Amino acid sequence: MGQLERIYKIDQMLRRRRPPSREEIMAELEISQATFKRDIEYMRSRLGAPIEWDRERNGYYYDVDGDESNAYSLPGLWFTADEIHSLLLMNEILEQLHAGLLRDQLKPFAKRLRELLAHSPLKPEDLRRRFRILHAGVRPVVPEHFRTVSQATLARRRLWIEYHTRSRNAPTEREVSPQRLIYYRDNWYLQAWCHLREDLRIFALDSMRRVTVGRNRASEVPVGQLDAQVCEAYGIFAGPPRHVAELRFSPEAARWVAHEKWHPDQERIVHDDGSVTLKVPYSESREILMDVLRHGPDVEVISPDSLRREVIDTLAQAAARYAVAPKKAPVRIPASAKGKAATV
Repeated sequence: MGQLERIYKIDQMLRRRRPPSREEIMAELEISQATFKRDIEYMRSRLGAPIEWDRERNGYYYDVDGDESNAYSLPGLWFTADEIHSLLLMNEILEQLHAGLLRDQLKPFAKRLRELLAHSPLKPEDLRRRFRILHAGVRPVVPEHFRTVSQATLARRRLWIEYHTRSRNAPTEREVSPQRLIYYRDNWYLQAWCHLREDLRIFALDSMRRVTVGRNRASEVPVGQLDAQVCEAYGIFAGPPRHVAELRFSPEAARWVAHEKWHPDQERIVHDDGSVTLKVPYSESREILMDVLRHGPDVEVISPDSLRREVIDTLAQAAARYAVAPKKAPVRIPASAKGKAATV
C-alpha cells in the first residue's frame, strides 16, 4: 500500500466515532511504527491536518474545537487504488463505446489518475488488454455534436439542428428542446420536443449534420410523457403500446431467449417441451419484426395477425430474391443430324 492510499485510510479512521489507537492504525494498515510516525507527521506538516492525541480515549482525532463547520478535509481529490482503477475503467469503457466523444475533456483527469497509480502493480494499459467491447451496427457520432447536444441538454437550452431523415433521404432544419440522451443498441439518440412538428420526437445523433446552441431556454416535457414514448412499448421508436406480440420459440432458441429481457412488462411462459412463449407489448412493428426475423425458423408469431402477415410477406419476398430459375432440359440432337449444316 502506497503512502497516498495510507493517508486516505488514516483520514477515514480518524473520522470514526471512537478515535483509533496507534496500534489499531498500524494493524489495519499493516505498517511499522516508523511508517506510522512519518505518515502522521506528513499529514500534520504538509497537509495541515489538525491531528491530536486523546490520552483519556487512547486514540487520535481531528481537533475542530467542537465546530463541525470547521471539519478538516484532505486537499484535492483522494482515491484508493480500487477507486482509481474503477474510474479509469469507466473512462476506458466510454472510450471503447464511442471513441473520442469526451476524450479531450477527460484526458487531463485520466492522466492525473494514471500518475497516482505510478507505483501500483496494476497498470492502466492492462485495462485495454483485459477489457474489450465489441460493437455490431454502431453508427459513428461526430464528437463535437455529442458535446454540443449533451451540454445544451444539461444547460436546458434549445438546439438548431440540420437533420437528415433516412426514410425520406432528405435534410430538414429544426429547432428542438432537448430532453435527454438515450444510448440504445450501440447508438446515441436525443429525445426532444420538435418545434417544427410540435411533437415529441427522437433523433439519431449520427443523422445530425449541423448542431448549434440557441438562445432560448428549452421547453420542458413531463418525465411521465418522456417515459411513455420510449419505455412503455418495444424499441426506440415506440410510443404507447397498441399491440402485444405473442412469440413461440423452439426449445433450441429458448435456451437463450428464456433468459433475455425484451421488455420490462414482458410475460414469459415455459412449456413442457422446452419451448418458450414471450408476450411483448409494442407500438410500431419495425424493430420487433427485425428481431423475429433474426431467429429464422426457431420462432413463430402466434399473434397478432398483422405482425404474423408482415413476417410471412417479408420471408416470401426474401425467398423470391434468392429464387433460382429452373434449369432447361438439354436439347438432344439426333445422331443422323450430327455433322450436317443447319437448314434455314
